[in-house]
Amino acid sequence: MLFKIASVAALVSSVAAHMAMNEPCPRFSPNCATQPQLPAGQSYNHNIKDPIAYDGPVFMSDVPWPQPVASWTAGQPVTVGFQADGAAHGGGHCQFAISYDNGKTAAIVHKVMEHCFFNDPLDSNTAEVLEYTFMLPANVPASSNAQFIWIWTNAVGYRELYTGIADITITNSGGSNSYTGKSAIYPNHAGYDTIPAFNGDYTTGLSLYDNAPNVTITSSGYIAEQLSNQKPIS
Repeated sequence: MLFKIASVAALVSSVAAHMAMNEPCPRFSPNCATQPQLPAGQSYNHNIKDPIAYDGPVFMSDVPWPQPVASWTAGQPVTVGFQADGAAHGGGHCQFAISYDNGKTAAIVHKVMEHCFFNDPLDSNTAEVLEYTFMLPANVPASSNAQFIWIWTNAVGYRELYTGIADITITNSGGSNSYTGKSAIYPNHAGYDTIPAFNGDYTTGLSLYDNAPNVTITSSGYIAEQLSNQKPIS
C-alpha cells in the first residue's frame, strides 16, 4: 500500500510538471484553447512542460505550425498566458522575445524579472499570475512569419531552462524595418552561464540579463552581431 501511495504521489508530481505557455499556442502543444492542424509527420508534444535538455536545442521543435496562432499589432497590447496546473518553482526570471529567423536570433520585447508568476517573492509551486499583458514595441517590423519566444529560469529547484516558441504574424502600419533590443539569453543551457538557485535572493543572475548585448532584428533575420555563444535551434 505504501508503495502504491508513493507511486501515485510521484505520478501526480510528474503530471503537475512545470510551467508552460498556452497563449499564444506554442508549437504542437495539446493544451491550448485552439490550435492549427498538425503538420504532416508531427505529433502533439505531451511533454511541453518539461525542461529543455541541457545540451540539446533551446526549443522543443524547429517545425512551425502550418499557420500563425496569433496576429499581433506593433504598438498595441498583447497577452501571454500560461497553464494553470504547472509548478512555478518560486518564480524566477522570464524573458519575452520576438524572432524572425525561427528563433536563431531573438530580441527582448518584455521581461518579468525576479518573481515571474508571482506578485511578490514567494517560495511556492502554485503560480499567482498566469497572464502578462504588455505593449508590443511600436517599431517591431511587420511579418507573416514571426516567432514569439518565452524563456524562463526558475528560482527554486534544479537548475533548468524552460522555453516556448509560437508562430505569429505582426502588422505595423508605421513601416518600421528593424527593432533593436537586448538579445535573448538561455541560462542553465550548454554554452551559457548557470544561474544558481536563488535561496531567497531574487536578484540572483540579473547581471547576465543586464549585460546581454543589443541585437537588431529585421523581418528577414538580424543585422547585428549576436552573442558569441548564441545557440541555433538545430
